[in-house]
Amino acid sequence: MKPYKEMSKEELLSLKAELEKEFEDAKGKGLKLDMSRGKPTTVQLDMTMGIMDALDAESDMNAENGMDTRNYGLMDGIPEAKRLFGDMMGGVPAENVIVYGNASLSIMYDTVSRCMTHGVLGSTPWCKLDKVKFLCPAPGYDRHFAITQLFGIEMITIPMTSEGPDMDLVEKYVSEDPAVKGIWCVPKYSNPQGISYSDETVRRFAALKPAAEDFRIYWDNAYAIHHLYEDEQDQILEILSECEKAGNPDMVYEFVSTSKVSFSGAGVAAFASSKANVEEVKKFLTIQTIGYDKVNQLRHVRFFKNLDGMLEHMRKHADIMRPKFEAVLRVLDQELGGRGIGEWTRPRGGYFISFDAMEGCAKAIVAKCKEAGVVLTGAGATFPYGIDPKDSNIRIAPSYPTSEEMAAATDLFVLCVKLVSVEKLLETV
Repeated sequence: MKPYKEMSKEELLSLKAELEKEFEDAKGKGLKLDMSRGKPTTVQLDMTMGIMDALDAESDMNAENGMDTRNYGLMDGIPEAKRLFGDMMGGVPAENVIVYGNASLSIMYDTVSRCMTHGVLGSTPWCKLDKVKFLCPAPGYDRHFAITQLFGIEMITIPMTSEGPDMDLVEKYVSEDPAVKGIWCVPKYSNPQGISYSDETVRRFAALKPAAEDFRIYWDNAYAIHHLYEDEQDQILEILSECEKAGNPDMVYEFVSTSKVSFSGAGVAAFASSKANVEEVKKFLTIQTIGYDKVNQLRHVRFFKNLDGMLEHMRKHADIMRPKFEAVLRVLDQELGGRGIGEWTRPRGGYFISFDAMEGCAKAIVAKCKEAGVVLTGAGATFPYGIDPKDSNIRIAPSYPTSEEMAAATDLFVLCVKLVSVEKLLETV
């Protein structure tokens, strides 16, 4: 079939009638599928159930330094957990790591909240400033944007490229505007595009010259070990050491968790930064909490043992995830390839595929899918304030349905893309 944009009005009208009939048939199938969030499937969760046997009533509950994990103490985490998370982040020294509870999102929220109320290393608290701004690479992670919006922080959209954020724009904003206090980053297999930052991009981040002394890079390394392929894996430079080399040791806050490694509701999360930043955070933790769940930290270390054990576990995740991604891409290629009504990413890791429809079509496509029983992430969610200026980006989350369900959902998705695209083109012919 030739590209839709090359069709005559009569051809488009004929195609529209065919597609509308197909859509009515699809609605009659009674699909009920949710592709709105990147959740592990039950099979993946079952795969980790052995972690429940890593400790029992007869287990030695002491950390490697002799500390009883059931008791008070070790506010920054047990040493073996600090080491494991440092390795997970690409070789961060254990002394630069704080191990928290189950969610890195909570750490990010707390970090922004602390900056608002108490500032950064002695700087003016953000709540006392006239204006606070954050750079937001987009398409990006909706929960990042929700945090900054909640605190009334002005968000500035930074376009993404194939190598990461547009660094010319990042450098300009950071160096010229002291109100710019941070930037959200998902540096590896980014949400939703699956892009990994190039070495040049990471080095340019490390070499930034901020106008604000309290500017920080919020480095959400959520998919650090989430590869889909054994022989095609993206690697990124370790940002803390790069910042230290560039003379900016305090400029990064890094976050990571096991939410999609073990259990999202009962995993472990960690924070890494410079010695100065870590010491500041620890002062607040002594007031905020009596300590995080060290028993769960011990359970995770006993189950995974080390980074090699964690990577082996992630290969099992990849074996489950890969067929789902490939099912989506196969349908997209077969049904939309060459038609000029959409483009999509081909990630080598992470949890999402990013789809760009024709301008002005994303909301209508998502609504059509919902009408026929497939729930997608809301159109616009991948941009600050929920506003996609082109109304084109749609995040596809293939993880939760089965491969068969995923293929059926993608069949419906491409049908909706075709129908909405034809309707859009008919407006202009």
